Amino acid sequence: MSRMPTDHRGRLALAAEAAGAGGLDALIVGPSADLVYLAGYDPPPLERLTCLVLRPGSAPFLVVPRLEEPLAQSAGAAELAEVRAWGETEDPYGMVRGVVGGDAKRVGCSDRMWAAHLLRLQRALAGARFTPASEVLGHLRAIKDKEELGLLKRAARYADEALGRLLQTRLETRTERDVARHLGDLLLETGNDEVMFTIVGAGPNGASPHHEPGAREIHFGDAVVMDFGGRIDGYCSDITRTVAVGRSPSELPHVHEVVMEAQEEAFRTVAPDVPAQEVDRAARRVIERAGFGDLFVHRTGHGIGLEEHEAPYIVEGNDEPLRLGMCFSIEPGIYLPGEFGVRIEDIVTVTGTGARRLNHASRDLVVVR
Repeated sequence: MSRMPTDHRGRLALAAEAAGAGGLDALIVGPSADLVYLAGYDPPPLERLTCLVLRPGSAPFLVVPRLEEPLAQSAGAAELAEVRAWGETEDPYGMVRGVVGGDAKRVGCSDRMWAAHLLRLQRALAGARFTPASEVLGHLRAIKDKEELGLLKRAARYADEALGRLLQTRLETRTERDVARHLGDLLLETGNDEVMFTIVGAGPNGASPHHEPGAREIHFGDAVVMDFGGRIDGYCSDITRTVAVGRSPSELPHVHEVVMEAQEEAFRTVAPDVPAQEVDRAARRVIERAGFGDLFVHRTGHGIGLEEHEAPYIVEGNDEPLRLGMCFSIEPGIYLPGEFGVRIEDIVTVTGTGARRLNHASRDLVVVR
């Protein structure tokens, strides 16, 4: 399948313009999804400083260790920014100061930059106040273009396929770790480039939303929460389903129905200009009415793209209006300590008429063997 060329020049220009509009003298972007988004360059985050410097109204600069200059050249970064390479005995932070200017007042810095680099940049730019670059870049990255949306759709489809194939196999007597490993294999077989994560929580372990799969065997009568995702061409998937093995625990069908209703209510709330927190509130109202409010212990969703978790966050307190092209999870859950958990998660995108699901696997409670 051919891909449309990514408009990195356009992204760089928009980011510089947005930085200026936000009162920033510069954006300093280290190895991260931000750097991939802006320049298509994905170097490892190491002790040697690599950073992209964007300034309103000026050409971009890429500061790299000299030994990694060939990597930047081969990745095409040199076609987008002037590359300034520094040798082992040179001061890269002083080099950044020379590009930004010693009179800078406000600088945005990558959220994921190493603290060691940030502290040295703060010393080099002692007169500047540093803020998270996500205040600018988060808004840009949250709106997916046609190419990005296509990749997210593919990633979601592969996740759906992996789940469908897994549920055709027997889960009873297998360990959580074995099922998680199998899910990872299926994600790769269906077309993903890499496995991002696999959470498998059986019985009482399902009541821990981020349970690490272990040696516990899956038993007849267990509820099993499976949350997993892969990556294709840089873009992520994330899906959760809860199944019953052999038969349902007595309370499971009711709890599952409540979670499914909460997810559907949140889905119906999505529309352009609706504050993100309203989607969270919609899911939470359903769960609270059913008497499980204290057992829904996390936000309703998170954005997805080059990272599994990115803006927008679907949580109380986030009054940012939803916009066309945003993509995020809707994943309410109820967790009964010592018994079981239930979570249902799909990735959705905001359209002119509401939300559209990217995942299409059944959300019904399935009983498997």
